[in-house]
Amino acid sequence: MLIHGIGGSSNNWRAIIPTLAKKYRVIAPDLLGHGRSDKPRGDYSLGAFAVWLRDFLDELGISRVTVVGHSLGGGIAMQFAHQHRDYCERLILMSSGGLGSEVNRTLRLISLPGSHLVLQVAASKPVLNVRKTLAVLRSDDQHASRRNEHWEAHAALSNPENRQALLRTLRAVVDRHGQFVCALNKLHFNANVPVMIISGDKDPVIPVSHAYAAHAAMPHSKLHILPGVKHHPHTEQTEIVAGLIDGFIDENAGYGHDAVEQAAVSLADWSASAHSRNAGLRSRAVVQRISRRRSRRHLQVVPASA
Repeated sequence: MLIHGIGGSSNNWRAIIPTLAKKYRVIAPDLLGHGRSDKPRGDYSLGAFAVWLRDFLDELGISRVTVVGHSLGGGIAMQFAHQHRDYCERLILMSSGGLGSEVNRTLRLISLPGSHLVLQVAASKPVLNVRKTLAVLRSDDQHASRRNEHWEAHAALSNPENRQALLRTLRAVVDRHGQFVCALNKLHFNANVPVMIISGDKDPVIPVSHAYAAHAAMPHSKLHILPGVKHHPHTEQTEIVAGLIDGFIDENAGYGHDAVEQAAVSLADWSASAHSRNAGLRSRAVVQRISRRRSRRHLQVVPASA
């Protein structure tokens, strides 16, 4: 199950779906308030999205999935795994939100009161045409598909319902200071779930340091840092990311009891230290010790394709 980010839709996955669909059943819903889904005046919190996805899977008769979340979708994926862990067979976080407070300035500004007026002007056809022309003059065709998705998302904001849904979603996780919903202190609950983290080292939206922090909090996870990649690994390096997902699923097809038990012990150690009286020094020491012991095995820098 592929979960897109804020302001996106299932179209964000169209480059990678054909490759994955050769071997797996792929489900890529439009989240509530996005794409062709309804945009009601309602709850757009991470918890509400998680329940919506659970109900969606129930409707399809699907009991367990590999959950892949990009950006906000990563935060929703973590919430889904936390609330409905029986449904989550594997967890893949891609340029994930919800792992620290830092986020780019544009999203912080859009979260401010009155931003709907700015979005209305920015999404108007004359302004979009000027911005498209300037963008074409400044760039090449290397990521044409990603730019098309970018302009589709911006054009959708000309619709008042789309703007309101985006703002409700954004303000559920971001304010003027940055992201205020963080899953780091709950990640140890995923000790019995295979986890892979993918991030680009040039991400301008969410710092790559968040991926390293998540890996430290989940020592059993695998971390892949893609050189030269920004915020959309699945469109910038589609074949590499598809290969990583395929390899990860194959590798964890029969996730053994010993691996689960070992991960649980390590994470219990980390969690106990993090919540003790001497949490500051001891939790850092435990994370460093666990990271040194396991990171050599799980950390991989993937070279960019030619």
